[in-house]
Amino acid sequence: MTKADLVEKIAAKANLTKAAAERTLNAFLASVEDALVKESKLTLTGFGTFAVEHRKARQGRNPRTGDTLTIPACKIIKFRPGKILKDSLN
Repeated sequence: MTKADLVEKIAAKANLTKAAAERTLNAFLASVEDALVKESKLTLTGFGTFAVEHRKARQGRNPRTGDTLTIPACKIIKFRPGKILKDSLN
């Protein structure tokens, strides 16, 4: 599913125009980003939890040359689905 498909579904389910649905989706995505940057965790009860985790620097290997290199530390986003979402998938 693409963002355009999601906008169409939101517009149909919420009885909105596509423009209003896209503004709503963009506002939601910006809010999620802000919450993760400031608080590093966002819980949507029943849907799931987005959390920022720190990955340590580690050694890697270039598959083409075989040389070892250091992969720098970084932050990653993990998602854990909630019970309602898990149940709807099964």
